[in-house]
Amino acid sequence: MRVFEAGCAVENKADSSPVTEADRGSERIILEGLRARFPEIVCVAEEETSAGIKPGEIGSEFFLVDPLDGTKEFVSRRADFTVNIALIRNGVPEIGVVFAPCSGRFFSGRPGLAETLWVGEDYTVCARQRVGVREQAVPPTVVASRSHNTPETEDYITRLGMAEIVSVGSSLKFCLLAAGEADLYPRFSRTMEWDTAAGDAVLRAAGGMTRTVDGAPLTYGKRNRDDDVDFSNPFFIARGREPAA
Repeated sequence: MRVFEAGCAVENKADSSPVTEADRGSERIILEGLRARFPEIVCVAEEETSAGIKPGEIGSEFFLVDPLDGTKEFVSRRADFTVNIALIRNGVPEIGVVFAPCSGRFFSGRPGLAETLWVGEDYTVCARQRVGVREQAVPPTVVASRSHNTPETEDYITRLGMAEIVSVGSSLKFCLLAAGEADLYPRFSRTMEWDTAAGDAVLRAAGGMTRTVDGAPLTYGKRNRDDDVDFSNPFFIARGREPAA
């Protein structure tokens, strides 16, 4: 928040995505804490990976860290950026936390329990409430990326017929589904696993699911593929309550 309020220089990484001192500083703090508390669990983090620092074997359990999701929103001084940490077990995002510093809203998810929390100015929790997905509204509310919309996304939304569209940045899209404030999040553009894991964990804990366009659950820990880089995601559709088979 110090960097957000003061402004900062913006660099472009090799993939042309932006990075700031806030991304790097946040990641450094998170990794120091995780590695001190859980030295046996491998951490996979966005900025380390971008710098070429990659783990050897990640095992069946590892952390995914996105220290600042929604850097474009952050740089544009919009409030919908988040901090994301997820624990992956056997390819499934089992535990996740998503914090939106501007609003003080914090989401957490673990098997069987999803919550939204409110964090005060001193970063202590003021209140907390259990959340869950809702039955799909008619017409459905669709959350779409503010910075990464595509013709494929527009076509998907058009085929839904009437729908209410909410544009929001970062992993908050998953959290709106988890909190019963939206129904669908179609993503037909590039994401990496650290972009989605924490929000996906919250959504699944709330009763929702994220699936590829082929209908399979989105998995994590994807490496050593001939057709794509490590930890990249295919296109997917996240839903609140899934329709009955």
